[in-house]
Amino acid sequence: MAGASLLGVVAATAVAPGMSTADIPFARVVETLPVPALVPEPAHDLPFVHSDRIQPGDTLQSISRRVGIHDAEALDMLSSSEQGRQALRQLRAGRSVTAVVHADGRIASFSLPLGNTGRQLVVERGDKGLALHEADDSAQLTMIEMRSGTISNSLFGATDAAGVPDSVANQLVELFGTTIDFHTDLRSEDRFNVIYESIHADGNPVRAGRILAAEFINNGTRHAVVLYRGPSGKDQYYTDDGRSLRQGFLRSPLEFSRVSSSFGRRLHPIHRSWRKHNGTDFAAPRGTPVKATSDGTVDFAGTQNGYGKIVILKHRNNIATAYAHLNGFAGGLRKGQAISQGELIGYVGSTGWATGPHLHYEVRINNVAKDPMTVALPMADALSPRELAAFRQETAPLRERFALLNYELASAN
Repeated sequence: MAGASLLGVVAATAVAPGMSTADIPFARVVETLPVPALVPEPAHDLPFVHSDRIQPGDTLQSISRRVGIHDAEALDMLSSSEQGRQALRQLRAGRSVTAVVHADGRIASFSLPLGNTGRQLVVERGDKGLALHEADDSAQLTMIEMRSGTISNSLFGATDAAGVPDSVANQLVELFGTTIDFHTDLRSEDRFNVIYESIHADGNPVRAGRILAAEFINNGTRHAVVLYRGPSGKDQYYTDDGRSLRQGFLRSPLEFSRVSSSFGRRLHPIHRSWRKHNGTDFAAPRGTPVKATSDGTVDFAGTQNGYGKIVILKHRNNIATAYAHLNGFAGGLRKGQAISQGELIGYVGSTGWATGPHLHYEVRINNVAKDPMTVALPMADALSPRELAAFRQETAPLRERFALLNYELASAN
């Protein structure tokens, strides 16, 4: 179309008193105007930055799905190279990964932490294709961010409005999920305060880190936690009165399973005789990840008679746990290795005396088998009166920020 029609009415006259508008002359003028040149918007392939925390039992495939990577070439490079295999063997729950991903799923860069070394393995795509290299976290700057918000419809709607990253919102759900059902318990006007790490590189924020302190007021009841290094030497979340959010022992080493055989005497499925069953059997598909039920060290990882492939962990207070009939072990698992609660140690199988895939789980106290489902096990680290005093002193600056955030929120309303 070369032009556009402009239809206009021109008239310049005064209407005298008593004069009819029918007597006013009108002229219709049609003009063709040139169409302005349209400049097409340049096409963009700007990548998205994804940050995610490693979950217990994670694999390269599960992590890449969550951060939107669909790049077989890059994933093959990671899984087939010695550097990549080493990084995957050292995946630790709670550490962060960062991916810069194009809209079609191809990576610009993908960073995996190398154990607890403070270094990262980075796979990058440049002009010459893919390349692997190690990077040091020291080039990044960690800053502290504070955000507060009020619930109107949903938690994630409120965190989005407050500028809280999704990874931090997910941490909020994990921290308070045992006391607040975020599907049914939220009320309009519930509010939250959160203090978290923000990782910057070259002056720009690249990802969110850990929550340092969080407060949630649900239906008038206050819940608060602060990150603190307790007696075990590990960072844990504690309430104001010094109670750790962590359980001492998880009751189940599997995410989803059912008990197929309980502790006590039973008719052995292979020997067809009544024998004492020293553990609990969890039925699960072959290959289901098995996680440590508490912090400990590897005492044994190998094959034992009817147990088949078995991992035995030593814990404090002369407690040991055993995980038997495994199909295989977590990569790099070795005697003496420190293991954290929820960390992957093996996969469900049917090795040894087993009629089908399941996990045989035992709890031994002073080398005597106890019923894993009923035995009283120690809770997570509890702070002594002296430790509680130190905790309150060291975390006071973080808890004082709650008061500042509450004041700012009240002033804004």
